[in-house]
Amino acid sequence: MPELSEQENNQQTLQEVHDALGSGMFVYVRKLLQHLPAYDLALILESSTTNSRPVLWQLIDPDHQGEVLEELNEEVRKGILKSMRPEKVAAVAEGMDVDDLAEVLRTLPDSVYQEVLNSMDSQDRARVEQALSFEEDTAGGIMNTDTITIRPDVSVDVVLRYLRLKGEIPEGTDSFYVVDREDKFIGAVSLSSIVTSKPEEVISSLINEDIEAVTVDMPENDVAALFERYDWLSAPVVDEEGRLLGRITIDDVIDIIREEAEHSMMSMAGLDDEADTFAPVVKSTRQRSVWLGVNLVTALMAVAVTSLFEDLFSQLAILAVLNTLVPSMGGVAGNQTLTLVIRGIALGHVGDSNSRALLYKELAVGFLNGLIWAVLIASVVALWKQDLMLGGVIAFAMLMNLTAAGISGVLIPLFLKRMNIDPALAGSVILTTITDVVGIFAFLGTAAIFLI
Repeated sequence: MPELSEQENNQQTLQEVHDALGSGMFVYVRKLLQHLPAYDLALILESSTTNSRPVLWQLIDPDHQGEVLEELNEEVRKGILKSMRPEKVAAVAEGMDVDDLAEVLRTLPDSVYQEVLNSMDSQDRARVEQALSFEEDTAGGIMNTDTITIRPDVSVDVVLRYLRLKGEIPEGTDSFYVVDREDKFIGAVSLSSIVTSKPEEVISSLINEDIEAVTVDMPENDVAALFERYDWLSAPVVDEEGRLLGRITIDDVIDIIREEAEHSMMSMAGLDDEADTFAPVVKSTRQRSVWLGVNLVTALMAVAVTSLFEDLFSQLAILAVLNTLVPSMGGVAGNQTLTLVIRGIALGHVGDSNSRALLYKELAVGFLNGLIWAVLIASVVALWKQDLMLGGVIAFAMLMNLTAAGISGVLIPLFLKRMNIDPALAGSVILTTITDVVGIFAFLGTAAIFLI
């Protein structure tokens, strides 16, 4: 019997949980949830209706609830936290990494957030307040303060005895950070170097020069790019004066990359990247109506252009049939270019230094594609309607629109980026408007000149 894929296995578990809930088998559900990792528990909560979530949350082991909160998307987490008392949130937060706890607390209303802080002990409160003092989308906002620091003048034997005395090291530790007496970062020594070096070896001789510190105000996307470029597993975070504040680990970076991918995908449809799949109907309707309203306004612009040629349709009905073809082809071609450029911007491949070269390249691609499909559609239309002039008109419109689509696909995201507007959010709507207007005007305008 073939093994189930991970997705099929998750769906099977989800169905089993929901069936048991529907039958009132709460003890069975509690036992079933006890054996699942935090990510799977979060997946079950996110895949359940809003009415089922409070029941499921109560059945999750309280010792694991903090880990589950870390894995939930923001909208679902808000719904869970809304039903919890501040002291309960504080209890759940015990043992959470500081960066994850800070992210959770940022989703709370100010009044509840203060109550949660007041419910913590002084040490935890101080660590969380420090994490919350940094901007959310920076290195400081995602760093963890749980690090092990060592002095450069001690020996490997001293470090090993300290580690044995401590009994454990922070999760995800691959390096120890070397600092001076003022906590200024000097360098990093890998865990493997500590384990394999002679006991009398001095730490300063084992410092890895390839590991650099990131500044606390560095944007998180730049941090992710550095991890990708240098294959880091962790990186130290320092302030303006070079003092060590904490570290960022690869699991934090993976979350950034995943969130950025979700943001790009959801923004293409005008949706929030933290949107809840099972959000209430009224809330989902309200969120989507905004973007539908924007799309309606842009669609009316295309309708207005079409209405200028209303008399033309009464004289040549075939134009009404063919009128959607040119804008549709332009929209597809433009979105191909738009997606490519947005990806290039996100990866740092596209900037001021090479944008002109990219524009010329996409202009040539658009023109060549326009030429190919203009000849093809002109041949089809000319043979179909036995009208060479009609074929020539639609060929010219196709050439113009695909060329315009290539230019727009490059210029729109570059312009939006310069204006500090997310190209993934607004680019598609603007592009569609341009290809619709150019396509309709080129086709019907040319038809008005040569066919009437």
